[in-house]
Amino acid sequence: MGVAQAERVLKSRWRTASLAAGWPFPGDWPLREVDEVCAAMIDPVDPDEALVKLGRARAGAGAGLDETLLDLAALHAVLGGGGGLVVPNVDALPARMLRLTASGWAEVVTEEACDRGAEDPLTGLATRGYLRTRLGELYREPTAPDERYALVLVGLDLTRATGWSRVVAMTLLSDVLRVVFDGGETLATIGPSVAVVLARRDAALAQKMSNLRVLAADRLAVDPHVRPTGPAKVWSERLPATHHDACELIAALAR
Repeated sequence: MGVAQAERVLKSRWRTASLAAGWPFPGDWPLREVDEVCAAMIDPVDPDEALVKLGRARAGAGAGLDETLLDLAALHAVLGGGGGLVVPNVDALPARMLRLTASGWAEVVTEEACDRGAEDPLTGLATRGYLRTRLGELYREPTAPDERYALVLVGLDLTRATGWSRVVAMTLLSDVLRVVFDGGETLATIGPSVAVVLARRDAALAQKMSNLRVLAADRLAVDPHVRPTGPAKVWSERLPATHHDACELIAALAR
């Protein structure tokens, strides 16, 4: 049996076992990420990334954690059950397999939970969801927003800090943003280490970005625990032509 045929057989048996175990969304089961997991199991290659992506895809499609893990248990049962009838058992899942898939699922759910609010509770900046809403308002105006606005990004290297130092660093950065951009601009946090300003494209923008670099360096230097997160990276991005593309850009910049 060739590799491609083996992947198709695995996918078919996995789907059958998952549906038999009670997967509630037959039409939503076949995803690109399912194919990637099958390929990783047959080739074989390291399946870690494929499992994380599967968890993210299931969450993005609206599947709960129980359904996601039951589906994963169906795959595990098929892989170890020969060619006969298999009975998925979530409790029998290998810890690593479960953890990777569950962490991917949790990432999406956490992102969605943050997006639902208007203000980030730690920094006091707007959330990514609010920024998307604000951009939607701009894209509905007659003049294209890319002619009037730009995204100013500032990021820290939080891998160099631990514990509460990571929170303190982003809190200090949010204070700097409020000082430099004090003209009613939308200030938002879009990721664990990235904040953004929806700023007007005017003659003062370059100077404000320069001030942001200098003031961020000064604030971070005060505390030896957060100093390693700097220097802050400051750059700008031009807004795309459509609201959808702008949202996609923000999601990419948040990582």
